[in-house]
Amino acid sequence: MKVILLERVERLGVLGDVVNVKDGFARNFLLPRSKALRANAANLKVFEGQRADIEHRNANAREAASKAGEGLDGTSYILIRQAGETGQLYGSVTGRDVADIVNAAGGKVDRAMVNLDKPIKTLGVHEVKLKLHAEVTVTVKINIARSQDEAERQERGENVITSQFEEDARLDAEAAADMLEGGAGSIGDDRDFA
Repeated sequence: MKVILLERVERLGVLGDVVNVKDGFARNFLLPRSKALRANAANLKVFEGQRADIEHRNANAREAASKAGEGLDGTSYILIRQAGETGQLYGSVTGRDVADIVNAAGGKVDRAMVNLDKPIKTLGVHEVKLKLHAEVTVTVKINIARSQDEAERQERGENVITSQFEEDARLDAEAAADMLEGGAGSIGDDRDFA
């Protein structure tokens, strides 16, 4: 199906382009969201008549998204989640979770704006892209930890999982040394029981 784009669509074209797309993509995504019009003679005339107005609206939306993006770009948020000893989360962090934490901090982000390449399933600091407009993308950091203390350690660059294993190994080594030094089962005095 041929359509006229009413805004920039990634990997497809920019405002005013007439492109050929699959019917389902046009019917289910582009047309209902007012991102495109069917390319026929009547719609071409309507588009050319309203082109300046559409470009002006798109420029205003892009400008508003840029201003909102300036406040969000590079910000960091802490998300407390339960996880196992190896750092695997019990469940994953979704776009809704990211949108909720950003909105709770005063931002205005819809979950559809959150661009997760893959689900977040581990503890740590993860960079997430927010697509505020077709032409405006910002990056925020999501610090996923089991506690506030752990989040602060991760923020300083410490790998909490590795340091936890090192601490456990150190404690085990101290316990083993203590057992050897004291001697397992020794009475503690030097009396001869013969």
